[in-house]
Amino acid sequence: MAHDTVHQAPAPAPPARVLLPQIVPALVVGVAASLVFVGGSALAGKLQNVLWQDLPDALGVGRYSVFWMIIMLTCTGVLVGLIVWKVPGHAGPDPAPLGLAGAPPLAPAVLPGLLLATGLMLAGGPSLGPENPIIACNIALAFWLGRKFVPRLPGGLWIALAEAATIGALFGTPVAAALLLSEALAGQQAKGPLWDNVFAPLIAAGAGAVTTTLVAHPTLDLGLPPLGRTGWADVLAAMVVAAAAALLGMVAVYAFPYVHGAFLRLRHPMVALPVGGLVLGLLAALGGHLTLFKGLDEVGDLAKDPDGWSAGQFLTMSVVKLAALLVAASCGFRGGRIFPAVFIGASFGLFAHALVSTVPPALGVAAGVLGMLLAITRQGWLSLFTAAVLVASPAIIALLCIASLPAWLLVTGRPQMQLHEDGTPVR
Repeated sequence: MAHDTVHQAPAPAPPARVLLPQIVPALVVGVAASLVFVGGSALAGKLQNVLWQDLPDALGVGRYSVFWMIIMLTCTGVLVGLIVWKVPGHAGPDPAPLGLAGAPPLAPAVLPGLLLATGLMLAGGPSLGPENPIIACNIALAFWLGRKFVPRLPGGLWIALAEAATIGALFGTPVAAALLLSEALAGQQAKGPLWDNVFAPLIAAGAGAVTTTLVAHPTLDLGLPPLGRTGWADVLAAMVVAAAAALLGMVAVYAFPYVHGAFLRLRHPMVALPVGGLVLGLLAALGGHLTLFKGLDEVGDLAKDPDGWSAGQFLTMSVVKLAALLVAASCGFRGGRIFPAVFIGASFGLFAHALVSTVPPALGVAAGVLGMLLAITRQGWLSLFTAAVLVASPAIIALLCIASLPAWLLVTGRPQMQLHEDGTPVR
């Protein structure tokens, strides 16, 4: 017996008159998000110079002496602990359950404390980046101001604009935002064509990226010697380095709930954060000053002289920085994990180059960053993009696509470096 097949008509595409009114808000959010990021980073950089150059010079103390690193990181823990304890809003929620995006907008009253805690963290040396707090602040500002002044646009649109704008500003290109948007939409049942859904967020990301480029002139290219003609040995090396870096990253992922739980048992931010700062100071004494801060500038220092350290030194920096990231993310400092993971992956890739000289530095760095980011962020497109832009070589893209496959098999379906509210790991 024949049955009639009923075909569901595709969702109609929003007409141009729906998309056109989103252009101006997207441009405004993009520019504003970039200025928040650039301004906050600039202020943190000035404070960093005072804390790590002017002050130790005035006191006659070595800028990166063991004594000064331990003192500065412990004091940073004390100051951030005071903010989390006393400032209204407590600098936002515990960052352990939060991912790169997707959290509900914070109340405006929370933002001053969050921005202050983030600036002190960036200047004081803990191994976290600005991405998560800056995204949270921009989402809150866009949602609050957008709903107030342009109430006809849905609240979810303001969140999407702020997320895309901040990611575009952070990376200096809208491509990173486009990749993250496509990955997010793949897990949702979005209505209408993809480009209708990403139209306004891409405008915001482009505006954010252009503003950052014009104001701050950022670059992610490390200036490593480009790859020449690749061979089968390069394919094998990329797969091995990426997989090994992913395994190293998963050590921190599996340890995260236990380390976070240990700091949580200290019960008070004025205990957990100073203790975390002290531990970070001891780790910096072990790994050296390059293992401080968010890691992006320090990656550039490694890339300037990829043969300047031994294999043991590169491995030590990788392990110490990974431990520092784990502690900083567990004890309550407000920050993101992408940029420290880039340093860890780059240092691990240079370890592979120092161990096996036939592994080109550019290949080692790109594959190491790819594997580490896959383990720490579980964002496939972001990991591929970040690893590729660090190395100015078209040949690296094909190698990274192949190398991502075994690395992804090692991390998919396993715990993430993110916790549920009850402390159990997200899978």
